[in-house]
Amino acid sequence: MDNEHKYDDIIDLPHHVSKKHPPLSRASYAAQFSPFAALTGYDRIVAEAARTTDERIELGEAEASVLSLKLRITAEHEKELPVVTLTYFKEDGRKKGGAYIEKTGAVKRVDEIGRVVIFTDGTRIPTDDVTDIKSGLFSALEAAGYDI
Repeated sequence: MDNEHKYDDIIDLPHHVSKKHPPLSRASYAAQFSPFAALTGYDRIVAEAARTTDERIELGEAEASVLSLKLRITAEHEKELPVVTLTYFKEDGRKKGGAYIEKTGAVKRVDEIGRVVIFTDGTRIPTDDVTDIKSGLFSALEAAGYDI
């Protein structure tokens, strides 16, 4: 028998449909060919390793002095609930480093003993983590020529 005509006897027969087993849905059929995840959690580990963090920047003496002045001015005006934007460093819980975050809100209290800034929404930010403060409170100092 010639290879070209090997299946001539069955080529025109109708497609067989089982009466015992219903056909698979498209989703079930596709699932048979989906990749097998032999290493569960591997994608999470790779994503975590690829995630970048920032290093904490140590302020110089001049920057620390200006920051201390801004904190003192904010503390003097806390009865007015001044709105400020704090930039602070937050440690990463999983790897070395962290991220710089900005928090804008009304300051309820600057606790100099506890070394924390407390916002009206209850957020507490350690003053040791603060790297910058922006507020309208400092506009008079800027107008007077201070480099703030």
